Parts: sequence; structure tokens; C-alpha cells
Amino acid sequence: MSHNIYDLKRQFLEHLEIEKGRSLHTVSNYDRYLSKFIEFSTIKKPSDITDDVVREFRLWLNRRKGVGGGALSKKTQNYHLIALRGFLKYLHRREIKTLSPDRIDLAKTGDRDLDLISIEELTRLLQAPQGEGLKERRDKALLELLFSTGMRISELCSLSRSIDLSRDELSIRGKGEKVRLVFISKEAREALKRYLEKRIDLDEALFIPIGRETSGKEAELRLTPRSAQRIVKHYALEAGIDKKVTPHVIRHSFATDLLQNGADIRSVQVLLGHANITTTQVYTHVTDTHLKDIHKNFHNKRKKE
Repeated sequence: MSHNIYDLKRQFLEHLEIEKGRSLHTVSNYDRYLSKFIEFSTIKKPSDITDDVVREFRLWLNRRKGVGGGALSKKTQNYHLIALRGFLKYLHRREIKTLSPDRIDLAKTGDRDLDLISIEELTRLLQAPQGEGLKERRDKALLELLFSTGMRISELCSLSRSIDLSRDELSIRGKGEKVRLVFISKEAREALKRYLEKRIDLDEALFIPIGRETSGKEAELRLTPRSAQRIVKHYALEAGIDKKVTPHVIRHSFATDLLQNGADIRSVQVLLGHANITTTQVYTHVTDTHLKDIHKNFHNKRKKE
């Protein structure tokens, strides 16, 4: 059996796509990160991967320039290491001699900063699409559904128009091909009904490009995540929001809204489709607004002379 590193990399990527159900975008990223490691280290076979080789690669990553000419971020460096660690785990499962994946430690990163908008800004954003045209109705439905469900934009763009709007829940297929339940608010359901009433086409996709957004393509009409991002950005400007607003910011708003109103973090994890609760815990420090009041009311109650 060939232990050529390029053959094994190809088999690993096929394993990610078929057995693990990773998206083609994710597989492409893993391919890019692993190719950089192989090209830098000039290894030929798995047994060539050693602690010293990985250390030299990490030094190279740390000294590289990122976008804008600055140092490559720790987060981006970790993407390369996560891909390498996944590759080593795959090789170990196949009992191919190589470095233990446990030898790969990720770089320390600071706490993740969340891009958030206020409730008032969110309200203005949701109300921004005005008018009775198909585009305005579509955009209103898109924004309301994003906030109602907390879906990733790729999940939303993959939806079919055959959803049952008589129910307030919807099963979607998310990251890693995992199915989860999301819930549709009254506002989102009404906006979707008004949008679909205006549709006269027979396209299967729930959200479709309109007018110049089609770019003359003959393929099945389906709004792309990039186009949806532009829609959100457009209405954020219309609403007078001077922050960067993306579909993921609306997902953040969905999560923090639930936690601020008393939802437990485990439930929020399930609703967001996070595989690991530590991913969800990033929201907790921005929702503990009551701690300031607790400190003010209960700290240092010594009687003043």
C-alpha cells in the first residue's frame, strides 16, 4: 500500500467529504492548509512528520504576513494546525506510522470578541425593508427568518420553498450534515407568507435572486450566501447602523437575546447547532449584564460612620 503523502492527503480529503460529511468549502480549506504544510516541510511520507518539522512549520506560520501586511493571526495559524491534527488522527486510525496528533497544541488566543448590535438597532434593521415588491418582501422574510431561527447563512440559502408554514418549526440540515430543529416566529412566518404569495416562478429554492442579482445565470436560481450578506449590509446602512452587520451578527443577536431572557446555555447550544458547548459559552460574558447591579447592590455594605 502506498504511503505517499500526496496520495494519503487525497484519501483524507475524500474521507472528510464522504464519511464525515464535511462541505466542499471545508474540504477545500483543509486541502489548502495541508498543502502549505507539505510544501514547506518537503516531507515525502507520514513518518517524516516529527516534532521538529511541526515546530519549524509553526515558526514559519508565526512569521508570515497576513492580509494587510500584519502578522498572521493566531486564529488563522490554528486553522493550519487543526487541519494537520485531523490528518494525523486519520493516519493513526489507519495504523500508519506518523507523529501522534496529541503532539499538536494550538496557539493561545485571546477571548473572542463578538460583533453585536443593540436591540434598537436590530429592530431598525428588521423594519428596514419597505415596499410591496417581490424584492422587498423577500428581504423582509430573509431578515426575520435569520433572527427567528439563528440559522447560519449557508443553511438559510439552502432552504426549499416547500416548507410547511402552518407549523412554527422546521428541520434543517446544518454543519456536518447534522439535522436540527429551528423555530419560526409569528413575524417571520407572516413575512414568508407574504413573500411566497408574490412568487410566480416555479423555482424550488426558498430565497432566489431577483433582477440584476441573477447575473444572467441559467442554472437553478438560488440566492448565494454572498448575495445574502450584501442584502444584510444594504439594510444595515438603510437603518443607519454604523457598525459592520453581517448574517452572523444576526445569529449572535439570536443567541444573546435568548440568554438575556433566561434561556439556559445548553438549549441555546442545541438551537445554534454547536457541536461543543464551549463554542456557545462565548456568549455568556456579554449577557451577564445583571452582575453590575448585583455588585452595586450587595458589595461593601459596611456602615459608614
